[in-house]
Amino acid sequence: MAAAPVWSVDPRTGNPREQVAVEATAEEVDRAVRAAHAVREALADRTVRAAFLRTAADLLTEAGEHVIEAADAETALGPARLTGELARTVAQLRAFAEVVDEGAFLDIHIDHADATRTPPWPDLRRYKIPLGVVAVYAASNFPLAFSVPGGDTASALAAGCPVVVKAHPDHPATSELCASVLRRAAAKVGLPEDVLILVHGFEAGVELVKHPLVTAAGFTGSIRGGRALFDAAAARPAPIPFHGELGSLNPVVVTEAAAAERGEQIGAGLAGSMTMGAGQFCTKPGFVLAPAGETGDRLLKALTEAVSDSEAAVMLDHRMRDAFVAGVRERAELPDVDAPVTPGAGGDHTVSAGFLTVPARLLATEGPHDALLEECFGPVTVVARYASEDEITAVLSRLPGNLTATLQIAEEGTDADAPGLLAALTPLAGRVLVNGWPTGVAVAPAQHHGGPYPATTSTSTSVGATAIERWLRPVSYQTTPEALLPPELREDNPLGLPRRVDGRRPWKV
Repeated sequence: MAAAPVWSVDPRTGNPREQVAVEATAEEVDRAVRAAHAVREALADRTVRAAFLRTAADLLTEAGEHVIEAADAETALGPARLTGELARTVAQLRAFAEVVDEGAFLDIHIDHADATRTPPWPDLRRYKIPLGVVAVYAASNFPLAFSVPGGDTASALAAGCPVVVKAHPDHPATSELCASVLRRAAAKVGLPEDVLILVHGFEAGVELVKHPLVTAAGFTGSIRGGRALFDAAAARPAPIPFHGELGSLNPVVVTEAAAAERGEQIGAGLAGSMTMGAGQFCTKPGFVLAPAGETGDRLLKALTEAVSDSEAAVMLDHRMRDAFVAGVRERAELPDVDAPVTPGAGGDHTVSAGFLTVPARLLATEGPHDALLEECFGPVTVVARYASEDEITAVLSRLPGNLTATLQIAEEGTDADAPGLLAALTPLAGRVLVNGWPTGVAVAPAQHHGGPYPATTSTSTSVGATAIERWLRPVSYQTTPEALLPPELREDNPLGLPRRVDGRRPWKV
């Protein structure tokens, strides 16, 4: 049987652009993983790894015009958005180079032998080592920052793990271009190009997570697809960590005092956040609890005006567009659901933004309106109007895990209920915001981009410096002669690494 072709498709028209690859067979996936596994020792030198990441950033910047042109042709995200995304992607690579240089990610602990302890301590030295080959499943909505050169790839390479990327079918040409840049960067610093390998195809993705030499996986995508791969990772004879980002409603609670103080501002801000990128951000605020009555009405009026002014948008592909149109139609037809601005098809290839409203009491218990508590990918949000704080807490108690949760309170500090609401939101998400909007995830050391299931399948973050921890495992050496210890754990600290000795805080020689 001939290998299935992989086509680049224009989402603005639905027409194929060019064939860029063929789907990988099981045998080709096996060869790719084995090739990556064979070069893993080449990444052992931290200095070379850091140079590789910086060189990849430099080469991506040099190729920026071509990368942005290819990504726009396949995603319709627009040059302005993609220029920002490329800058973020390059910054991620450089940030992880700094993490590698510093060395704190190795989490070195040294406890000297101490016979006075009960029971006595032997000499113990602990640090973290790379897991091995990592499988990365690229995201549809971020063709750069969460795709081939994105955070999963950058953090895995920083950890010292070779990467096999399963390209997303929505941007195969962009994926090929970015993979070639990263492979060229590897060669430029003296690394084998096979520290990063790209494969295409649905079956290739399935084979990848099952391969015995794959030691961990990172995924960004749908709940259905991510859960299937998560289950496959767990069902292996030797299960592996599967760090999946699957879906998120990203609830927002607007207090009565906040709506009274600045309802118009909140309504306009919500419109901007929920329509950003055609509502295709994983952090889109898809569910809002707003007060009933006059204060909430002012907020909704501003939201109506701002959403009505938004232009029809092209989604990443026609399958997503059709799912959005069907999903909002199903929700809008539920009893007691209104659509002040009707979301749906904006044309043969576009969608129009909108929002739905519903009394919050209808969501406080299980019933036919439960679909409103599920993510709908695209430019739509649900506004549930509450009549009391009890209704807020009842609805929040029914929400699944999320990447973010937002609390809009009065800036004058007149919200007596704010502490309780913040406490109710915190168990629901990995990032809790006050008086902000969740779209936009800063690549910062304190960032956490993750959350309770189904937002993610692990407790780790996929953004920020600590994302590297996903691809490492700790190992301790006990009563090991100095000559046999890895340099990172030797007494004289020849590499000058931060480490904690006998329980004291990190220090360097």
